[in-house]
Amino acid sequence: MMRRAVAIRHVAFENLGVIELVLRGRGWNVEYVDAGIDEITSHDLLAPDLVVVLGGPIGVADTDVYPFLGDEQAAISARLRAGKPLIGICLGAQLIAHALGASVTPMPHKEIGYAPIELTALGRDSALRPLDGIPVLHWHGDEFAIPAGAEHLAVSHACSNQAFSVGRNVLALQFHLEADAAQIERWLIGHAHELAAEGFDPRSIRADAVAVGPALAAAARAVVETWLDGAAR
Repeated sequence: MMRRAVAIRHVAFENLGVIELVLRGRGWNVEYVDAGIDEITSHDLLAPDLVVVLGGPIGVADTDVYPFLGDEQAAISARLRAGKPLIGICLGAQLIAHALGASVTPMPHKEIGYAPIELTALGRDSALRPLDGIPVLHWHGDEFAIPAGAEHLAVSHACSNQAFSVGRNVLALQFHLEADAAQIERWLIGHAHELAAEGFDPRSIRADAVAVGPALAAAARAVVETWLDGAAR
């Protein structure tokens, strides 16, 4: 039977990227649910074999101005209670951390652009091992604390909590493992106002994407493959 993956998408150009290539290569059916447009219920997130909650330029506390976040948070909590495979990226990771009782707070400065992560001892013994010292795409202004009982997997110079896991079935990444460097122009256009407001030069990010793209794509694919192989069904 074909396995089914559902991704919750908050911004059209922030898609599954490398993760989708791996899933489709393995014969998975991949579907998107657009947050704020499509209804998200606990039942919706319990049925798929895998759920991936993607990033977006809003915060976990923004439920007053983006009410759909309440339903999304409840559905993520139900998925966590069921113990089914779940990946969170950026906002998605923050929503998972929040559901597990950890704080999500603003950083003093935004972390945007390509920069390496360093793995903890636990991280080097995890599916993330191919990424140790590899520049990955960062794009966030909030950070999560590590939930109680979770394994702290990675840090960066600007952010001490870059990744955590809970058992074999939950992986939360502050950085954008999924982002295809060949599609970075979509990010530079879509976030042009934020880049200008925060003083980040899109030409520098573009050049870094070209430089690190091939190595990063290979490492990211290896991470996804290894994690999928280890996730309980």
